[in-house]
Amino acid sequence: MTATDGANGGDGGAGRRVGDLAASSGLTVRTLHHYENIGLLVASGRTAAGHRLYTDGDVARLYRISLLRQLGLPLADIARALDEPDGSVRPTLARHLAEVERQLAAASAVRTRLLHLLAVPDGDRAEPAPDDLLHLLEEMTTMATTVSSRISILVYADLEARLHELIDVFGLGPGELVRDPDGNVVHGEVHAGDGTIWLHTESDEFGLSSPRTVGAATATTAVMVDDVDAHFRHARDHGATIVYEPTDQPYGYREYGARDAEGGLWSFMKPLA
Repeated sequence: MTATDGANGGDGGAGRRVGDLAASSGLTVRTLHHYENIGLLVASGRTAAGHRLYTDGDVARLYRISLLRQLGLPLADIARALDEPDGSVRPTLARHLAEVERQLAAASAVRTRLLHLLAVPDGDRAEPAPDDLLHLLEEMTTMATTVSSRISILVYADLEARLHELIDVFGLGPGELVRDPDGNVVHGEVHAGDGTIWLHTESDEFGLSSPRTVGAATATTAVMVDDVDAHFRHARDHGATIVYEPTDQPYGYREYGARDAEGGLWSFMKPLA
């Protein structure tokens, strides 16, 4: 079907409407609109009433966009890759297949090793040999990174006040507050989804200072949230200093920015795709 077919199709179903494509693909209408705004996926047709109609070619392009997004490419790089002279979807299918086969091969190797370790006679409770366990660990590293977790550390002058602010205003999960024998707060923790953020005191020894002391933020802490707009309204209503309101960014996220009371810069976001 050509763009002309879609444009002349009226409401007779000669193409897929944006709502139908969103429902079928698992994306949101907002995401598809964003893709069109940045020129990544422009509907090839229109109904007589001006509604978008997506052709079969558009669906193939959306598949390639979604796959390349899952593989970690930024939207700008995806656009360049899709606009290369060879517009065939087959190279993307081949890349998809290669990644799936890699994952299957890694899982199969681990499965074979586990079956081997468990294949012992009934009643034989001998533990696996250390070398066997080491081989299993080697095979597991092909399935996942060896890095198990990460902790962000933010420096503040008033840890207790910042801990309560991050919980009450920005909705982070509560963690512990540690005091020394004199009652001074020396450590704080909050939780952001699957990550932990430590709050560290200022330290001349290590050159650590609060953004307020420095007079500038030298980094941004980005937190993924389920609903950017609802999170924004909560933070705003609880006194957060808003840097910019929820915005669809060209790199594929809806986000807003805010500062805490010591000048720390925060970004709360969700992928558009």
